[in-house]
Amino acid sequence: MLLGIVIGNVWCTRKAERLTGQSLLLVAPEGHQGPALVCADQTGAGQGDRVLVVRGGAARMAAGESLPVDAAIVGIVDRVEP
Repeated sequence: MLLGIVIGNVWCTRKAERLTGQSLLLVAPEGHQGPALVCADQTGAGQGDRVLVVRGGAARMAAGESLPVDAAIVGIVDRVEP
């Protein structure tokens, strides 16, 4: 899992049928932990929200029904305490 900030939306005019109705958001990992990720949103997150992202098999489980995704937003973070 990683923390990130939603920096934008991803719009697709053509996509896999199973992704119909799925919201896709662009998330920048906090701490510059790599490039931005396209994530399937499971929470209703919006621009500027700090989110919790899972990848790989966990993302497919979170999105349900074996959707072809590699990253999914599974939480909107209220605060982080070190």
